[in-house]
Amino acid sequence: MNAGSQLDLLETFPNPRPDRDYLITHTCHEFTSVCPKTGQPDFATIDIEYVPAATCLELKALKFYLQAYRNQGIFYEAVTNQILDDLVTVCRPRRMRITGNFNVRGGFSSVITVDYNDEEASR
Repeated sequence: MNAGSQLDLLETFPNPRPDRDYLITHTCHEFTSVCPKTGQPDFATIDIEYVPAATCLELKALKFYLQAYRNQGIFYEAVTNQILDDLVTVCRPRRMRITGNFNVRGGFSSVITVDYNDEEASR
């Protein structure tokens, strides 16, 4: 699946309180992708934290979007950044943080955290 069609899986709905800043946290405990070097599966917990602006992420679509990475060969750093880029593109939040907490592999666990702030983007 290419990045464009994966992005098409995402959906939003109107924020019921766009006048108020509030934090939404979604946690996917079953994220998988594939190591592009070894072809072995990588497992992670992905935390999505955001302050919505006009729209919120729809969860069923978000689940299908994240599942679409299951067979993709992609490094931890790349997939965490791609998730942030795609979610920001779709819902245009005030702020967003994606944390990928990747399971132990070869004696190492890895945590990748990427942030977006709409104030920084407008500079």
